[in-house]
Amino acid sequence: MTKVTMTINGKSVAGDVEGNTLLASFLRDDLHLTGTHIGCDTSQCGACVVHVDGRAVKSCTMFATEANGAEVATIEGQAAADGTLNVIQQAFQDHHGLQCGFCTPGMVMSTAALLKDNPKPTVTEVRTYLEGNICRCTGYHNIVKAIMAASGQDVSAIAAE
Repeated sequence: MTKVTMTINGKSVAGDVEGNTLLASFLRDDLHLTGTHIGCDTSQCGACVVHVDGRAVKSCTMFATEANGAEVATIEGQAAADGTLNVIQQAFQDHHGLQCGFCTPGMVMSTAALLKDNPKPTVTEVRTYLEGNICRCTGYHNIVKAIMAASGQDVSAIAAE
């Protein structure tokens, strides 16, 4: 067992993990932060995206020991303490960018990373960026609208592609 410590959503946490414990498993099983979903275990679906030291990573392909000492942000840390949704979460709700909700945490975390690096992306840039996230329900159109709205852009002219 290896002791790991990290700051998750602003709170210091510690735990003992096996060397092969994935960050996603540590978050879900040890810390009970179940918003980070595991959909494929092969880094294909993006449901497990979290931020590690400000960088979006697929937590199903990162060992918990690799995050030792890191700042980790999960979907649980996105809303305000009183439950008020952040601008991205609110845009997903307002523009129906979710259906079953399984991919939503990863989509929201990926969107936060995209908008941090590119505050005003084009529709094409959004669609290209989301290639690492799979949604089986929505067809992506409303997700793209939500992301464009979260970036402060007009979504009325966005046509289904």
